[in-house]
Amino acid sequence: MGDTGKTTNSDWLRRSLMTLVHGGADRASNHTSFVVDQLGLAIVAGEYPAETMIPLDPDLCEMFGVSRTVVREAKKTLIAKGLIQSKAKVGTHVRAADNWNMFDQDVMRWHASVKNPKRYYEELFEIRMIFEPAAAAQAATRVNQVDCEHLFTLCDALATAESRADFALADYEFHKHVLRLSGNRFLQSLGDLVQTALYSLFMSESAETFPERRETVAHRHRLVAQAIASGTATEARAAMCRVIDDGYRNTVAAPAVS
Repeated sequence: MGDTGKTTNSDWLRRSLMTLVHGGADRASNHTSFVVDQLGLAIVAGEYPAETMIPLDPDLCEMFGVSRTVVREAKKTLIAKGLIQSKAKVGTHVRAADNWNMFDQDVMRWHASVKNPKRYYEELFEIRMIFEPAAAAQAATRVNQVDCEHLFTLCDALATAESRADFALADYEFHKHVLRLSGNRFLQSLGDLVQTALYSLFMSESAETFPERRETVAHRHRLVAQAIASGTATEARAAMCRVIDDGYRNTVAAPAVS
C-alpha cells in the first residue's frame, strides 16, 4: 500500500474517534451519508429484521427531512453493502445478515455501535487471530532492524499517548505496519479490518482503565516488534497472539461495567 492510502485510512480513524468524543454533527452535514448511517445502524441493530420492508421513499424523506434523490442515493449505498435489496413493484427489504459485506468499514462500525455487540467482537477477534499472527511471522522472515525502527517508534507512541484517541491511532499504525512488513499484498489489504477493530475496542474499553492498560499494551506490542526485528518468526507469531488475546480478554471476555 502506498502512503496515500495509509494517510487516508488514518484520517478515517481519526475522524471516527473524534465523532465519538465530540458527537455526530459533522456526519449530519452530508445528507446522504447521514441517511446511510441512520438506516444502516437501524438494520444492524435489528430494528428492521431480515426480509422485512424498510419504509417507502416518501416516508424516509419525511423521517430524515431530505429529498427523494438523497434517499435513493442512500439506498444504493446500502444495496452495495449488501444490507438491502430492491425489487420493482415490491419494495426494498432487508437481506439476511450472512449477505452483508462484513469487511465494509461502515458495516463493522455499525456492529460495534449496537447495544450488545458481543458476537461481533468474537467473530472479529477470531479472524484477527487467523491473519495477524501469520503476518507478524511473515514479517520476521523478511525484514531487518532498520525496517522495524518505525515499529519501535510506534511502541513509544503507545506508551506516551496522552489520550485514548492518540493511543488508538498509534495502535492502528503499529498493526498496519506489521501487515505492510509482511510483504503480502493480501495481508496488507486487511488493514481496514484492523482499523475498524481498533475503533471498536476504543468504543468498548473503559476510559478509567486507560492509564493502566496503556503500559501493558505498549509492552506487549514491543515484544512483537522485538521478535520481528530479531527474525524469530515463531516468537513473532506468539507475541501477536498474546496482543490479540489480551485485547479480547479486556473487551469481550471482561465483565460488563455498570
